[in-house]
Amino acid sequence: MASTLLPLELIDKCVGSRIWIIMKGDKEFTGTLQGFDDFVNMVLSDVTEYDYSGGPPAKMKKILLNGNNVCMLIPGGEGPMANGGR
Repeated sequence: MASTLLPLELIDKCVGSRIWIIMKGDKEFTGTLQGFDDFVNMVLSDVTEYDYSGGPPAKMKKILLNGNNVCMLIPGGEGPMANGGR
């Protein structure tokens, strides 16, 4: 019988690794996942924010993301610019 991996278990395996987060709306983030809670609120470090409503990517040391606004998580992802843009 195949073992199952629950979503929060997968996120837990990503702590300390790079992750690409696509938010509802026009924002995406890449950074190192420092931690998360049961609501998938996340703390990231060494963050790059991509805002498609205008402006260049912004760099931040640390950020807290609200899990209600997360659309998709991509473990190991380096963001939209890694593959030639969105």
